[in-house]
Amino acid sequence: MLPITVTNEVELAACPIRNVVVPLTGKWRPLILLSLEDGPQRFSAIKRLIGDITQRVLTENLRQLERDGYISRSVIERKTIEVHYELMPRGQEAVDCLKPLISWAVDHCDAVKVSRNAYDAQIEY
Repeated sequence: MLPITVTNEVELAACPIRNVVVPLTGKWRPLILLSLEDGPQRFSAIKRLIGDITQRVLTENLRQLERDGYISRSVIERKTIEVHYELMPRGQEAVDCLKPLISWAVDHCDAVKVSRNAYDAQIEY
């Protein structure tokens, strides 16, 4: 089994699962990375592609993805200032790693729903 136990701050700081995997696989970041797979996008396009994300949450997640080196942010000065977000090589590698998991999720989504419904039917709320 992979080492997952953390008992102190030093181990926490060195843990790749907590420092890389967990932040990358949160609620919004995979969707943001996938929205950039076909090329650079403006903020509003990313928001539109995802749909149910707030402006504040999208901004926070874009900043963290940029901070971690998954995406870049470019400001283009025209009549109006345009800001574009684009996958960096690390971000493309992350998307390439996420795709098999997403494919697995598509294949198993119905079965998971059946399991949830069966479980929920047994549990009193």
